[in-house]
Amino acid sequence: MAQKKVESGAYNLMLKTLLSHTVNEVSAQKADSMSNVVFIDSREKEEYEVSHIQNAVWVGYDDFDIKRMADISKEKKIVVYCAVGARSEKISEALLEEGYSDVSNLYGGIFEWVNEGKPVYNNNGKTTKVHAYSKAWGNWLKEGEKVYGENPDN
Repeated sequence: MAQKKVESGAYNLMLKTLLSHTVNEVSAQKADSMSNVVFIDSREKEEYEVSHIQNAVWVGYDDFDIKRMADISKEKKIVVYCAVGARSEKISEALLEEGYSDVSNLYGGIFEWVNEGKPVYNNNGKTTKVHAYSKAWGNWLKEGEKVYGENPDN
């Protein structure tokens, strides 16, 4: 990977070793400027309900089912994300295997999205809350309000 796709050098180093880099990767900045893109959230439902990228389609990870993609054309431009990019990389691979042709993994995930000041939403509209997955992974989330429990109103 020639270019740094996240602001933090330490975060970039962790991601370089964590990810397999088997699918196209896109930075938060580039993903935010794409037109006609569908964001796919590959986190657990609890994480999605705390906040997600506006209009993202939730597909899950542990219970991922390709049927959740039924309304999305296989030719559509897709950006898959999770907390940091590991789960979304696996879901991106699955989508490519199912014939989706323009799939990218959001490098650094929703954490980098929020770290760069990009908005997230829940059922009530715009929010600053982000499910930080765990205390250890939450260290990579520098902006926003970290949430760890099941209740997004915590």
